[in-house]
Amino acid sequence: MEMAYPVANISTDPATRAALLALNNASAQETSLLDAAKFARMLDAARVATIIEPARALLLAFDQASDYDGGHFLWFRERYARFLYIDRVVVSAAHRRDGYGRALYERLFAEAVRLGHDAIACEVNQQPPNPISDAFHARLGFAEVGTAAVPGSSKIVRYLLRRT
Repeated sequence: MEMAYPVANISTDPATRAALLALNNASAQETSLLDAAKFARMLDAARVATIIEPARALLLAFDQASDYDGGHFLWFRERYARFLYIDRVVVSAAHRRDGYGRALYERLFAEAVRLGHDAIACEVNQQPPNPISDAFHARLGFAEVGTAAVPGSSKIVRYLLRRT
């Protein structure tokens, strides 16, 4: 039986933000290492910034007009007029496979409808493979719309899109 988890907007509380930065950086291999200033800029630019407290999981998404310059985000901006781009979803190691990611995505889907977005975009590693994320996104209705090699690395990503 899947449990419901309360998803809230990320507050401006410094202690909460510090805990979320630590959560992000504990998963830097899958996301990217951030310093406090860059993380604060991302939180401020995000169209959707949600948390399952206390700092167990977070989701940051940007829309096409966000002041954000991530390379994968820019790929979508060049191709789609209106979208929400999931930049990162981080779930603490102790709570992976507990439904936190699904709860964050369900809230994002509701926000997309509320904000008038009909497309939700993200990328998933193809190389190295990430079969758990592939299966998760497939169950939620995402489909591949492109691929890209990450400059300066051996990483290849799959670009995914879900229509609301």
